[in-house]
Amino acid sequence: MRLVGDILWWVLLVYLWLIIARIIIGWIPIRWPAPIRPLVVFIYDITEPVLSPLRRWIPMIPISSGVGLDLSPMIVVLVIVVLQWVVRRIFG
Repeated sequence: MRLVGDILWWVLLVYLWLIIARIIIGWIPIRWPAPIRPLVVFIYDITEPVLSPLRRWIPMIPISSGVGLDLSPMIVVLVIVVLQWVVRRIFG
C-alpha cells in the first residue's frame, strides 16, 4: 500500500511543478525558440484540462486595462498540496 501512496505523491509533485512552470512561462512575454516551443506546448496541454474548468467559476481579477490576475493556478497548487498531505496520511 505504501508504494501506491508514494506513486500518487510523486505524480502530484510532478503536476505541481508543471503548474509552477506554466505560471512562470505565463510571466515571460516572449516568442519561444523552436527547440523549446514543444516543451511549452506540452506544459500548456497537460495543465489546461485542470485549469480551464476553474476559470469558468473563478473570474480573473482585473489589474489594469486588458490585464488580469488568474487565480486558478494558485487554487490548483493549494489543492495539490492538500492532496499530497492526504496521501501521506492515508498511505503513510
